Amino acid sequence: MQITIASGKGGTGKTTVSVNLFHYIGQHFEANVQLIDCDVEEPNTVLFFQDLTKTRTKKVFQYVPEINTKICTFCRKCSDWCSFNAITLVASHNFALINKDLCHSCGACIVACTQKAITEHPHLAGKITSYKTESGQFIVEGRLQVGSSMQTMLIKKLKQDVSNNNSCILFDAPPGTSCPVIQTLTGTNYVVLVTEPTPFGLHDLKTAVEVVKQLKIPFGVIVNKSGLGSQDVYQFLKTEKINLLGKIPFSKAYAREYSEGKILSVTNQKTEKIYLDIIRKIFESQ
Repeated sequence: MQITIASGKGGTGKTTVSVNLFHYIGQHFEANVQLIDCDVEEPNTVLFFQDLTKTRTKKVFQYVPEINTKICTFCRKCSDWCSFNAITLVASHNFALINKDLCHSCGACIVACTQKAITEHPHLAGKITSYKTESGQFIVEGRLQVGSSMQTMLIKKLKQDVSNNNSCILFDAPPGTSCPVIQTLTGTNYVVLVTEPTPFGLHDLKTAVEVVKQLKIPFGVIVNKSGLGSQDVYQFLKTEKINLLGKIPFSKAYAREYSEGKILSVTNQKTEKIYLDIIRKIFESQ
């Protein structure tokens, strides 16, 4: 089973939920679980584990074409074939440039060029690092190279790198509903949307719900920091007949431990029961 933990906005507690689900599934269910941190711009799940052993690091490259102006006839076929407007050609100045921030390495320009004037060259897009916990479970994170805009490509490579030997895979998605989130959601069996009972939380939850519905993936909602804000989010879930997986009460002490990366070492029986109930609901939905 592949589960994506997502949220319409940042700061709702998505990573907190991801880490706890990983922890409790590994502890209480007969499942070989793996946690994949797809928030490649700022991965932070490994900060909550003190017993990790790094097992592997793999570099991911983006192959960006370059145009040899000594061979190029400036026929503009490559530019016409490029769906991402990444190619700039100025024949009068013998100028040809491919913008690596816009290029998606699809190879269309190379196929289009009849003069063989275009070749591909590697640029570091990021790294994929695997860690093993003391209990034998694995955490894998993608970390985008500073200056690179290839989040979606790195997430795709990260998901392809996932071991098939796991009965449960958790994907910690980036916040929001943009392309990197869509890439993380695609192909998963279930989505856990994490929200908070605030106007911003409700607004962005509605956007996330529409995205998941468009992708036709079963989903449920966890309300984090419950006890704050208003009841509007609960009314929305009731009206739309959306499955409420659980409510996690706001706790200033818990927030303090989170900020120090200690949430797993201070969990209590009440927190454990909430997460175990949530996990059972998720598994029963399949």
